[in-house]
Amino acid sequence: MTPTLTSGRDPPHRQALPGSVMPWGTSVTIWCQGSLEAQEYRLLKEGELETWDRQKPLETKDKVKFPITHMADIYAGRYRCDYLSPTGWSEPSDPLELVVVTGASPLRVPAPGSCASRMGFHRFILMKEGERQPSWTLDSQPAPHGRTQALFPVGPVTPSLSWTFRCYGYYSNTPQVWSDPSDPLELLVSGVSGKPSLLTQQDTVVTSGQRLTLQCRSDVGYNKFALSKEGAPDLPQRLSRQTQSGLSGATFYLGLVRPSHGGRYKCYGGHNLSSEWSAPSDPLDILLAGQLSYTPSLSVLPGPTVAPGENVTLLCQSRSSVDTFLLSKEGAADPPLRLRSQYRAGQHQAEFPMSPVTSAHGGSYRCYGSASTSPYLLSQPSDPLELLVSGEGGTQTSHSREGDHRDPGRHRSSSQWVPPNDPTPPGLLTWTSKNSWDPLGVTNSAIKDCNTPTLWKSEQQTSQLPMKEMRKSKRKQENVYTEG
Repeated sequence: MTPTLTSGRDPPHRQALPGSVMPWGTSVTIWCQGSLEAQEYRLLKEGELETWDRQKPLETKDKVKFPITHMADIYAGRYRCDYLSPTGWSEPSDPLELVVVTGASPLRVPAPGSCASRMGFHRFILMKEGERQPSWTLDSQPAPHGRTQALFPVGPVTPSLSWTFRCYGYYSNTPQVWSDPSDPLELLVSGVSGKPSLLTQQDTVVTSGQRLTLQCRSDVGYNKFALSKEGAPDLPQRLSRQTQSGLSGATFYLGLVRPSHGGRYKCYGGHNLSSEWSAPSDPLDILLAGQLSYTPSLSVLPGPTVAPGENVTLLCQSRSSVDTFLLSKEGAADPPLRLRSQYRAGQHQAEFPMSPVTSAHGGSYRCYGSASTSPYLLSQPSDPLELLVSGEGGTQTSHSREGDHRDPGRHRSSSQWVPPNDPTPPGLLTWTSKNSWDPLGVTNSAIKDCNTPTLWKSEQQTSQLPMKEMRKSKRKQENVYTEG
C-alpha cells in the first residue's frame, strides 16, 4: 500500500494478505488504509455488537494491520474498518469477506462444469486458478446416490487462456467456512491443430486382470499428450517422445483392468509453451467382458460353410434379459457391432446379417450382451463360431486371421459402427484386419493418414513370410495380445 491523501471522513481501503480464502491454521493480515490524520482504526465484524479490534496507526499514520495468527472458523466472516480523525469517525470501508477452508472435502469434479459431494453442502463455489475471488457460486441440487451437486456453465473459452478450476462447498449458516478444494480440473481448449490418433495394444474388448495400455500418437511434433475418459475428471499427461518413424507419441499405462476402466477415451496433443490443445482423437471405447454373469449363444444361418455371394446371418441369443448384443471378429480392427435386442420365442436375440458374403467375412466370431445402464460392461463371451467362406482352396479362414488386404477405401465404411445409445445400424458391415502395434514404429499408411485417423489406422502390410511361418507368427501374436 502507498500513502493516500484523503479527507477525514472518506472510507478507508481494506485488503487481506496473502489472500481472503485461507486454509485452517494459516496466518492472514487485514490491512486498513485511511487518512494521514487518522488517530485510531477499528475493525468491525458483521454480526458482532462489539468492535472486533482497535489499532493505533503505524509510523506512516495512514494505515494499520490487524493480524490473525491462526485462521479458524471464528475468524471467518465479513469485515469492515473505519478510522477516527479530528473531524470524527469516517465512513466504513467496503466489506471484506474472509473465508476459512476446513477439512471437509467435496468429491472430485465428476464432469466438466459440475461439482458434487456427499457432505450435503447447500452451495458450491467454482474458482478459476489465479483468481482471488469466486468465479461462480450456485445453490446445490439433489443428485443420485445421496449427493448434492451444482452444474456450472463455463465459457466462452479461448485458446489463449489456461482454464484450471477447483470447487468448494459450504453450508448456508456458515457461508465463509468452506470445504477443502476438489482436485483440479483442467479444461482443454481443443481444435487448434491436427488431432492425434488413439490406439490400444489389446483388443477393445478386454477382461479383468489384463494390463491396459493406450498410446496417443501424431505426425505433428507435439511435446505432450493428455488422455481423457468420458465422465471422468482426471486428465493424465505424458511427455512426448519421437518414434523411429518420426511420429510423436506417448504411452498411458492404466494398470490391471478393473470395471472402472470401461468407457470412452480420447487423447489430445499439445506444446510445452502453450496452454492450447489439439482437436481430440477419434473416440476409443474400452469394453469389459465377463462383467455380467450370463453367456449368450452364437449360431449361423444357413451354416458355417458358405460360398461367396451367399446371404448369411449370425444369430446371438440369450434367455437372460439383454438390452444390446455385440458381435466381434477375432483379429478385426473395428469395434464390435451392436444391435438392439428383440424378444422372440422366450429369448432375447439379435440377427447380424452379412449380405453378400465375401472372402473377408471368413474368421472366428463371438457375441456378448450388455445393459443400457452400463453399456461398456459385457457378459461372458459366447463360444467362438468359425465361418468358412468356401471356394478359396480351404485357406480362407487362415487368410482372414492373418490380415485383410482389401482396398482401405472400402473397409472405412465399417467406422459406421454405432456407439452406445445411438440408433442401430441396419446390419453387419465389412471388417478391417488389425496389426499388433509396435511402440517404436508404424506402417507407412498410418503415417500418411495420422491427422485424420480411425481407431486403428495402420493397414496390414503384405507379408513376405511363407504361409507356415505366417501361422507361427500369428500364434505368437495371439499368445501376447488375445484374452485368455
